[in-house]
Amino acid sequence: MKKGCFTIHSPWEPAGDQPKAIAELVHGLRKGTRHQTLLGVTGSGKTFTMANVIENWGKPTLVIAHNKTLAAQLAQEYREFFPESAVHYFVSYYDFYQPEAYIPHSDTYIEKDAQVNEEIDRLRHATTQALLTRRDVIVVASVSCIYGLGSPEEYEVANILISRREKLTRATLMRRLITLHFERTNADLKPGVFRGIGNAVEIVGSGDRHITRIEWKGEKIDRIELIDLITRRILRGLDSVVIFPAKHFMTPGDEMKRALAAISDELQERLSELTKAGKLLEADRLKRRTNYDMAMMREVGYCNGIENYSRHISGKKAGEPPETLLSYFPRAKDGTPEFLTVIDESHVTLPQIRGMYEGDQSRKRTLAEHGFRLPSALDNRPLRFSEFDARIGAAIYTSATPAEYELELSRKEGKVVEQIIRPTGLVDPEIEVRPIISSSKGKSYGGQIADLIEEVIKVTGEGGRSIVTTLTKKMAEDLSEYLKEKKIKAEYLHSDIKTLERIKILTEFRRGTFDCLIGVNLLREGLDLPEVVFIGILDADKEGFLRSETSLIQTIGRASRNVRGRVILYADHMTGSMERAIGETNRRRGVQLAYNKKHGITPKSIQKSVGDITEQIESTYKKTVADILAIDKLRFSENPKKLIAEKEKQMNEAVKELDFETAAIVRDELLELRRLVGKTLD
Repeated sequence: MKKGCFTIHSPWEPAGDQPKAIAELVHGLRKGTRHQTLLGVTGSGKTFTMANVIENWGKPTLVIAHNKTLAAQLAQEYREFFPESAVHYFVSYYDFYQPEAYIPHSDTYIEKDAQVNEEIDRLRHATTQALLTRRDVIVVASVSCIYGLGSPEEYEVANILISRREKLTRATLMRRLITLHFERTNADLKPGVFRGIGNAVEIVGSGDRHITRIEWKGEKIDRIELIDLITRRILRGLDSVVIFPAKHFMTPGDEMKRALAAISDELQERLSELTKAGKLLEADRLKRRTNYDMAMMREVGYCNGIENYSRHISGKKAGEPPETLLSYFPRAKDGTPEFLTVIDESHVTLPQIRGMYEGDQSRKRTLAEHGFRLPSALDNRPLRFSEFDARIGAAIYTSATPAEYELELSRKEGKVVEQIIRPTGLVDPEIEVRPIISSSKGKSYGGQIADLIEEVIKVTGEGGRSIVTTLTKKMAEDLSEYLKEKKIKAEYLHSDIKTLERIKILTEFRRGTFDCLIGVNLLREGLDLPEVVFIGILDADKEGFLRSETSLIQTIGRASRNVRGRVILYADHMTGSMERAIGETNRRRGVQLAYNKKHGITPKSIQKSVGDITEQIESTYKKTVADILAIDKLRFSENPKKLIAEKEKQMNEAVKELDFETAAIVRDELLELRRLVGKTLD
């Protein structure tokens, strides 16, 4: 049954603790409870629970994750649950980003260097446009959502409404598109670009993957059509269309004049301060840079780094918070937020949000002090945590290990909702503590490594997989080599390994190509490995980030997807973190066992097909980009445009599925193919 403006499509019904959690969270929202926590154990289906809450609550929703990969996974899951709604993905659009910086002690200036991912930029525009035009919107974002984005009012007001039979000349439309920062071309189209062909204008909106074609008959618009960007097939005709700006920072002509005057006033004031302080070099540097930027804004309405002048452009006062993605979400007339915020893995995401402001300000203060930027550049910043909290309204924090901050806020309102019973009936794993060096209970251990090897061999013989966590990358690498010498198939995994290689390693691990995976901190949140039967945590009594209560519970949770799951903590003494982690795991395990006994449930291991993006890559692209191009050489020589169009379609389909690794490979092919086309034309 449709509730609000969202309808879930799923073959499953809520089970285990999910129905209770959904009912309690929705009741809390209806009662006006601002802070709630969903304490859901690993594998309990927290995303499905939140999907049901969103359906029942019926309001636009912002889901914040702590990294792009997790955000992409969540966006894909929500798209599957809500195929009729607008589920969008909003993360930083940089493939590579080196912020502008200055290091005084070595007199080193580092210029901003960034590579913008055009597809992610398009998705960001699609997000803001959806928020301004419909209510059934779910945005899955990284913490980039708290950075300055430009005024939603200016962005919305600056759009162009085009209707059939309207008296609007072709030349007038093209001039208006340029004021919205669209680029004109005679070549291929891409988002934010338009071209004039005969009596028509073709536009690709900043958030679109189709062409909007507008044709004239005399002085009136005769036809408006949506056309597939690759195949040129007509998708449908329209009576009207809205074209949004190509950039989020929009400033009307009068406002730009005001902004330039304000920038000029600040420049003069700052130059006077620097000159009085004897900082002539800094004054000259600031004068040249700022005057150049103002000239660009005066002539074309934009300059590189225009966000550094955002305070003057928006008309805000010094110190006022910037407009962000949160500003695009709906609000009541009194300013009250009318959307739900879900903080995923809150124990990691909230500290990330809290730390963004100070890191940004420290770098920009140095730039301003040495004449690289005006002091107002400090107002181009992320939100302070207090500003973020004031803008989000009702919030639900989801985590298997929520931190004290969200627990305390939620307890004040009586809403910490536990989701301990899994729909599968699986229980948390058994935990055993064994000494690192000494003997225990009459059994002599030859050290943690010798004992670990015995356990791994035993598990492998039973057809299971093992995970081992170490404290350092070097130890993970050394242990992997040592296990191989002992004829155990093992591989290590840590942050120095590239993303695609990591995915391949995990896939091979699940397939049984090797039996033991060794890592440091990558083996906590977000790994779904149902084949894992045994987890060995080395040096568990070394208190610190990697052996905190939260880290231990998250790591232990990796063994909860298999009915035979068990964990050994190697330690010579019991730390507070170990004691709390073991106590909480045993508490949950007791609740789960009692529930299963009462309802006659026999737990079963999760069955999940071994598939990942590498299969898609390998099936389509067996070799390197150079090899692919060699294979396609004949097709390229016969019809290069057709081959390029096919590759563009493959890339777009990958992006639609949020499969950016595949999209990146196809993009590299496209760059090489276009280079070859250029050489052919030369």
